[in-house]
Amino acid sequence: MIIKNYELKKLNDYHVKFYLLYGENAGHKNQVIEEYFIEKFLNNTYRYEESEILKNYEHFISNLLNKSFFEEKKLIIIQRSSEKILKLIEEIINKEIKDITIVINCEPLDKKSKIRNFFEKNKNTICIPFYQDELKTLNYLANSFFKKKKISVSQETINLLVERCRGDRINLKNELIKIENFSKNKVKISSEEILKLTNLAENYNVSELIDNCLSKNLSRTINILNENNYTDDDCILILRTMSIKAKRLLKLIKSIESSDNLEKAISNFKPPIFWKEKEIVKKQVQNWTIKDAKKLIYQINEVEILIKKNSLNSLNIISDFILNNSNKINNYSL
Repeated sequence: MIIKNYELKKLNDYHVKFYLLYGENAGHKNQVIEEYFIEKFLNNTYRYEESEILKNYEHFISNLLNKSFFEEKKLIIIQRSSEKILKLIEEIINKEIKDITIVINCEPLDKKSKIRNFFEKNKNTICIPFYQDELKTLNYLANSFFKKKKISVSQETINLLVERCRGDRINLKNELIKIENFSKNKVKISSEEILKLTNLAENYNVSELIDNCLSKNLSRTINILNENNYTDDDCILILRTMSIKAKRLLKLIKSIESSDNLEKAISNFKPPIFWKEKEIVKKQVQNWTIKDAKKLIYQINEVEILIKKNSLNSLNIISDFILNNSNKINNYSL
């Protein structure tokens, strides 16, 4: 069955064990997973990458059947999932394995997707789509935060903050945390202070780094990398920013291929592409194909896994990845 976003408050009323969360809004998906699932299971939560399960499929099923590590009710969260995980869900349902709840986290799925159709049509499964946050939604979240914290800000400042979050509530949450820490002894924050706090506005920011990388502007990308002292903690932010912009790029290329009108595709894009970005976005579109953009998105996910396993070398991994994708010919491989 399908559950819409406005029905999420009723989620706990359903006695279902299998959930499919799909879509491009990673921030909202993570929020729902945290609030509606992890809080109920506390320490009885297991996270897996789909690739981990598929590589050890029989062993994983065997553990479920003999309950070697499932002595009580457990939550299994399967990240970066695809159509391939459907076989597992069907087998668990057929074998009537009890005492587990499974949440599958997927990227956007089209209407022909087998796993999406399975979860939508089966009465014992729930399917929840997650689309990008509208500016109105992010505005509401930001306003609620400032009212709760009793921080005086202008609507202009809130608009500025929301604009910089690029339609992703994860970015908004991160920026609000910065602001909360900064404002402990303040009752009012100016637009200038917001600029300084968010995304290195007084320096080359992460967004500018990724924009020039996707524009294949190698010399500019090298300058930005050299001018900034990025830390290990910045690596995930760089990858998440790149992921958001790469997905936007893919959607734009698809839109242009169907309409053959670059200006119209950029003007009609949601969330809006602001005028300062339009020229560099045009350059990005001209330098990428659908095939290469899809490959890039896949590589971003792989690089994130790689830097989590090699945290001491994360800056070198990120720099190599950025520079390779800034070249006109991309020969990057993991």
